[in-house]
Amino acid sequence: MTTDETAALDALERLGLSNYEAKVFIALQTLGTGTARDVYRVSEIPRSQVYGAAENLAERGLVEVQHSTPMQYRPVSLAEAEELLEERFERERTQAFEYLESVRECHEPGPEEREDIWSVSGAEQVSDRIEHLVRGAERRVVFGARATELVRDSLYETLTETADDGIEVVIVSEDPAVRSLFTDAPIEVHAPPENLRNERAARMLVVDDRAVLLSVRGDSDEQEAAFWSESSGFATVLVEILTGWLTTAVAE
Repeated sequence: MTTDETAALDALERLGLSNYEAKVFIALQTLGTGTARDVYRVSEIPRSQVYGAAENLAERGLVEVQHSTPMQYRPVSLAEAEELLEERFERERTQAFEYLESVRECHEPGPEEREDIWSVSGAEQVSDRIEHLVRGAERRVVFGARATELVRDSLYETLTETADDGIEVVIVSEDPAVRSLFTDAPIEVHAPPENLRNERAARMLVVDDRAVLLSVRGDSDEQEAAFWSESSGFATVLVEILTGWLTTAVAE
């Protein structure tokens, strides 16, 4: 089995097919039309399992059956199969999250129970959190990064798209290469004053007056840890501190 075929098999399983169903479906795509024996020959799964898997695929609408002797199986078009699998995935997703939402509403903590500060580890996870917070901005975003590798492509796109939507975006970095990334975007770019630079600081984010994130890096690029807070007393205080810091940076 090739690497591409293995990846396709894994993807079909994630979309809800069993291992045998996925193998039969792939085999039929190769054959066009075939009997259980034909599928067995190209899929290398037990022939006795072909019938059940093909029947299940037929019930899902992914395979058509000709009741001849022997029976012939034919897959539906790829466009139809894609649509059917997408619809099923969407139904399952909706069902799962509707239940989770109902559970969450029953146990939603009050203000006195809600944690003010959260942590996240790993460069990719920190980037995910930053992008999520930026997408929720309504008025202003202030983002700082120590180096260009901390501004992955999707983060750059999120920041520039936010600016294009009319939200004020400000970039602060001591690295000229980081600042130059945003020279063609409708974004303010500033260098921090010397006395406010920190060797351990990696990224900083302030969104409106409600959310803040600060991160530090370890010995390797992937060893990044951040703490963040949103809509809390802690976030409000830290936003005020960082806003004062930004005012100093701009003045410089």
